[in-house]
Amino acid sequence: MPGHQRSVDEEHSRPAGVDDRTIEALGELSKALETIHRVRGHLYSAHQLVGGADLTLDRVVKLLREAGHDEVAGRIEHELLGRNVLPGRWTFQIVEEFDDGYYAAFQEIERDAREKLAGGRRHIYEAEMKQRRRTHGMPGHEPTP
Repeated sequence: MPGHQRSVDEEHSRPAGVDDRTIEALGELSKALETIHRVRGHLYSAHQLVGGADLTLDRVVKLLREAGHDEVAGRIEHELLGRNVLPGRWTFQIVEEFDDGYYAAFQEIERDAREKLAGGRRHIYEAEMKQRRRTHGMPGHEPTP
């Protein structure tokens, strides 16, 4: 298939001389990055869930004290309320370390690979797949909006 027909649009067309194996590798790298985006979302969910649970403990302690269970309330208040989830870290610190370390490095490396190997173009593999799989001329199968 000629280069201009291989993809759905020019923005997602492979640069001249870029082979199938490279496009497939960049597609897999993009897929891996998308997985890491999901991991980041899960970390933020955990951050918010743990924070919400910790704040709920204030009410638990209050209710237990009102019910006369000072010993149980005291243990929750002193051993669990505000406790680190990992040594020396609350979840905000975990999220920050992930964002500034692994996540930032992954994004930078993926972007660098696209720049060096495909002129910075994104989703070439998927755009070519869309072009192959769509039914040309059929409503709902247009190449672009």
